[in-house]
Amino acid sequence: MSKVPQKVMDGKHIEYGPKELLEEARRVILIESEGVRGLLDRLDNSFAEAVELLYNCKGRAIVSGIGKSGIVGRKLAATLTSTGTPAIFIHPVDFLHGDMGLVAPEDVFIALSKSGETGEVERMLHLCKRLGVKVITVTGEKNSSLARLSEVVLDVGVPQEACPHNLTPTASATAAMVMGDALAIALLVRRDFRPEDFARFHPAGFLGRRLLLRVEELMLTGNNVGTVINRATMKEVLLELVGKRGICAVLGDKGELTGVITDGDFKRLLQKTRDFMEIKAIDVMNKNPKSIRQDELCVSAVKMMESYSIISMPVVDENKRIVGMVHLHDLMRAKVI
Repeated sequence: MSKVPQKVMDGKHIEYGPKELLEEARRVILIESEGVRGLLDRLDNSFAEAVELLYNCKGRAIVSGIGKSGIVGRKLAATLTSTGTPAIFIHPVDFLHGDMGLVAPEDVFIALSKSGETGEVERMLHLCKRLGVKVITVTGEKNSSLARLSEVVLDVGVPQEACPHNLTPTASATAAMVMGDALAIALLVRRDFRPEDFARFHPAGFLGRRLLLRVEELMLTGNNVGTVINRATMKEVLLELVGKRGICAVLGDKGELTGVITDGDFKRLLQKTRDFMEIKAIDVMNKNPKSIRQDELCVSAVKMMESYSIISMPVVDENKRIVGMVHLHDLMRAKVI
């Protein structure tokens, strides 16, 4: 049996069993969540100014920090880059030994520092200011040296660290990371960054495959698509509905899509009359069907289906001629949803 962890406080050994360890974990989570919640009260126009600086940036976002702030900075640079804002992380030591050449006047510099007094980062800011680079500082001390060198200061101060000695950057690092995420996502919204844009930045792996799928890759074609002409009888429509997954496209004289009939439409017709055999498709069909082009993304098809509460949709070409049928179940199987 493993030994129970112990520590010494005031000369006394205190045992830490499972109960005490769980309490410690809850204490840490509570302190960090309160630190993040406190950011809400400090959000002001400075945040909007930071977003506009990055939105109007003609170069790149240059992110830097040391220690835990550097780790948070690397994550921020990666998030910005993947959501449409070119960004790189430069370590202060590398910057001061040659990598300053990566910085151009049209860039925006994002400095992260809990204390706002990190000497190496301060030297970086002085050099950036000489180039005319705009600076955003994310810090827990809004009156610090780094803050005074910045156009915009984002206050991420926390009442206390989760560390019992109030030393190890824990709650402060979490707050800085959350502020970085808020900045990146607000910028994403400002850019009107769409799923198809996201797909271009993530072409590999599951996420990229899911987002890059186009309707033509999942739609049913040929004999798997139910179609009738608009003069067809409901008897003919019924035969198509039974074998073609509950939806039938109704076509005009030139083969163009003029409407759709679903099994739901047929059931509603049966509630009105049992004498349906000779009723014409044109008198029952939905004359304003939703359709999609084959070259559109599957995620767009999902959005349309969710918006109009439908589970299948005709796929048409530029002349409104039907080329296939896309079904929600196929989109689900492909994990588009």
